[in-house]
Amino acid sequence: MTLPRQRGLTGQAADAAIDTACRRLRLPSTRNEFPDIADRAVKDQMTYRGFLAELLMAECEDRARRRSERRITAAGFPSEKSLRTFDFDANPNIDPATIHTLASCEWIKKGQPLRLIGDCGTGKSHMLIILGTEAAMKGYRVRYTLATKLVNELVEAADEKQLNKTIARYGRVDLLCIDEAGYMELDRHGAELLFQVLTEREENNSVAIASNESFGGWTKTFTDPRVCAAIVDRLTFNGAIIETGTDSHRLASTRGPCRGTRRRQLKIFLPASEHPTRGRETKDHNAISPAAVSLKPQASK
Repeated sequence: MTLPRQRGLTGQAADAAIDTACRRLRLPSTRNEFPDIADRAVKDQMTYRGFLAELLMAECEDRARRRSERRITAAGFPSEKSLRTFDFDANPNIDPATIHTLASCEWIKKGQPLRLIGDCGTGKSHMLIILGTEAAMKGYRVRYTLATKLVNELVEAADEKQLNKTIARYGRVDLLCIDEAGYMELDRHGAELLFQVLTEREENNSVAIASNESFGGWTKTFTDPRVCAAIVDRLTFNGAIIETGTDSHRLASTRGPCRGTRRRQLKIFLPASEHPTRGRETKDHNAISPAAVSLKPQASK
């Protein structure tokens, strides 16, 4: 059924016709924004072309916003975190320029990995969610999961003969965020399944992983040394490493300011091509290689 085209409609009839047409064409923003934009067009004496441009741009902007919201929801983040509201003053060791470099998502475009290392409460999960959210807002498909949850899902998929399908599903997203790696020991089977996911994504799609263990302590989680070395290799090649330190910000905010507390300086390592200053940290990172990583568990400090 088509709408009859009429000329000389009254204002009320024209509004009704516009509302009906927008519903059929599925233009919710145009339907909602039209009255205000039309009134502003009359007041500002816009041309017909100018009025139409404003109307279409409002629809495009709203559609982009709703797409971003859907991608953020699909990512499965446990909470909402935003770079715009992040308080850099709370931790002066975090370089805003470096974080904004990562937020530009060039590393995701290149399929490079990101590694966040630090003790509980140092902000690594917060930063993981922020960077994942920025990626979703820029149009990338993102998936967030806990390391143990991912491994359990892979084990169940293997039992149900659905492993290839599950690995392919995790391989398709542009950025896979794996949180809380290193908190629980994985047996050989679980580690091998996780390794398959990382292999599926290697040099094609990015992985961002947050862990409370440095590379030297990863044999506590991945008990097979060869699997551990292979996983470290995939998470360090051309990747960025962020160390969030050992001082818990949550604990500090609970206790209040403490005098005489020593803070470990946060270190950030980026590939030389992406570091905003190409400073000393970049050179240190280039010295890191899987072969140089000790696979013996480190004694806790």
